[in-house]
Amino acid sequence: MSLRHLKTLPVQFVQTILFSTLLFFFPMQNGAFSQSAGFVGPASVSELAADLSGAVVNIGTSRPVAGGGGDPFPDLPQGSPLRELFEGLNPNLGQGQKRMGEARSLGSGFLISEKGFVVTNNHVIVGASEILVYTSQGQRYVAEVVGVDEKTDLAVLKISSGHPFPFVEFGDSDSAEVGDWAMAVGNPFGLGGSVSLGIVSARNRDFNSGPYDDYIQTDAAINLGNSGGPLFDMNGDVMGIVTALISQEGSSGGLGFAVPGNLASPIIDQLIEFGKTRRGWLGVSIQEVGENLASSVGLSAAIGVLIADVTAGGPSDGMLLEGDIILVFDDAPIIDWKDLPRIVAQTAVGSTSIMRVYRNGEIVEVGVTLGELEEGEKLIAQNRETQRREQVFSQELILESPSEIIDYGKRLQQSNSDLLGFDVVETSEQLLNNMGREKNVKGLAIVFVEPESIAFENGMRAGLIISQVDRVEIDSIEEMESLLAIALENEVEAILLKLSDASGISRFVAVPLI
Repeated sequence: MSLRHLKTLPVQFVQTILFSTLLFFFPMQNGAFSQSAGFVGPASVSELAADLSGAVVNIGTSRPVAGGGGDPFPDLPQGSPLRELFEGLNPNLGQGQKRMGEARSLGSGFLISEKGFVVTNNHVIVGASEILVYTSQGQRYVAEVVGVDEKTDLAVLKISSGHPFPFVEFGDSDSAEVGDWAMAVGNPFGLGGSVSLGIVSARNRDFNSGPYDDYIQTDAAINLGNSGGPLFDMNGDVMGIVTALISQEGSSGGLGFAVPGNLASPIIDQLIEFGKTRRGWLGVSIQEVGENLASSVGLSAAIGVLIADVTAGGPSDGMLLEGDIILVFDDAPIIDWKDLPRIVAQTAVGSTSIMRVYRNGEIVEVGVTLGELEEGEKLIAQNRETQRREQVFSQELILESPSEIIDYGKRLQQSNSDLLGFDVVETSEQLLNNMGREKNVKGLAIVFVEPESIAFENGMRAGLIISQVDRVEIDSIEEMESLLAIALENEVEAILLKLSDASGISRFVAVPLI
């Protein structure tokens, strides 16, 4: 029977047909559609919320300010029945711009031990002169900071009492799949004890907020004040720590993000044990392996991570080489270049890690005993300080006034310059001085990059020094021309260049030849 014929039948008869059809495809059980249809979520999370909420706390902080500030708080319209309620809760009430002597903020957290250890976000408590923790039972505690980690925006607090605290535990966040249910409990807008339910919307989100971005995205309502609160799975385990909200309106209309528990848990353990993090450190600078770069070194796929520089005096000094591509670290394949920093950071300091490395067309195994990242950062800073130049080199100076820094030395043949999309000259003491470089720097100076070229898209700019072509050290135009001729004769798709800037930082760039 067509829809056109259905229009001529009595309404009640049509409704009976449609309802019978639904029952055929989605049989009812106990008066509700069967869960076998696959469309039914959890009947209720009330029992789960009641069991877990006792371990979730509200966090209030105060910090001295010169004036103004205070908590972000909803501005309800005049005459709204909720306005009086919200104004009564507003911690900034009666504190005008001139009178404000301190700023207050609200956040969330959760207890992970009966001894009173509380996890929250670093941005919730940073700069606070006083931190107060409020439990769901109505108790208030003054908290002390055990340790913080700015890189993952985590903090551990400690509160004390004569009785054990209710607490929750971390689950296996790696087992969370897109579409799994997720429950957030926190302190949105200072109201406290609010529960919101949603799903895992995405995994491995990276929006460049830090070196270890690997967020769980959820559509569970996240608002101002939820920061630092737990994101639970349906087993009652902590899946992640709510950290960020992206929204045009600044409310739950946007996207919520949580630090995965598997990333946070070892950091939290270190903060409790040492008061600071102790991340593994490999002692190298790395960069992504793109398709052109992979082709230039003979890799069939753009995988792994390329070693751009090895820190002098670091764990890998003498073990890994510039230009090495790490494919596997302790049996973990490196697919995306950001995988390596996360894996290394979670590896114990002092342990020896075995890597499979692509080097000069072969796979070799290299073992490196990891150092401590926090100490390594000090060494890197010291090394960079020794490389600091008294003169500041300006790329704009070269682009706009090349005659001021070029001494008309040897240059590439025009055909090769056109092919590559850039031009270089041999260096001299005067040229290096004008560029703010030490006089013993080896290589060729880039003096022009075609704005429309792939070289420009890959970040090549006038003022950089080319010290290697296809991993061969160069110091003359003849050497570069010869290596380029060999590459063209062998019909390779790209050449690999090692570049360095005025601060001494090196990286590799692949320039296509076809």
